[in-house]
Amino acid sequence: MPAVKEAVKTYKDIDSSILKAIPNPTENAYEIKVKIPEFTFLGVQEQPDFAVIYLTFYPKKKIIELKSLKQYVFQLRNIVASYERLINIIYEDLTKIYEPERMRLVMICNPRGGISSKLTIDSDWKIRGGEEKFNDWKLIEDEWEVRM
Repeated sequence: MPAVKEAVKTYKDIDSSILKAIPNPTENAYEIKVKIPEFTFLGVQEQPDFAVIYLTFYPKKKIIELKSLKQYVFQLRNIVASYERLINIIYEDLTKIYEPERMRLVMICNPRGGISSKLTIDSDWKIRGGEEKFNDWKLIEDEWEVRM
C-alpha cells in the first residue's frame, strides 16, 4: 500500500497563539538575550534548513515565556518557507504578542550550496516604525556576530 503523503505546511499555517507572555516583574530597563542554536525549517525546496537565531529583547509590560517560544519554534520544523519570509513572520509574531520597547532578531543560516546568509531586523529602524533612538546598530555589529 503506498504511503500517504502529508500535506505541505506553509508560512500560512504558523500558529502565533502558541506564544505566551508573562508580566514583566519590573518597570526598570533591562535587556534579555535569547539564543536558539538548533533552529530548523524546510526551505522552499522542502529540504531541511538550519540556522541560529539571536533575539535581543527590551521588555515593556510583557516578557517571553521561554517554554512557549520553544513550542513556537518547534512547529516551524515542518513549515516550508524562505529565510526572508520566515524571519519577517517571526519578528511580526513576537512584536504582536510581546510589544517590546525594542527587539532585534538575527538569523544566521548554515551554508547551503556554499553560500551563507545572515538576516537582521531591528525594531529601532525607522523603516520598521522605530525612532532610531538607540542607534547602536549603526555603529557596531551585534556582539553575537559569528564571523562568516
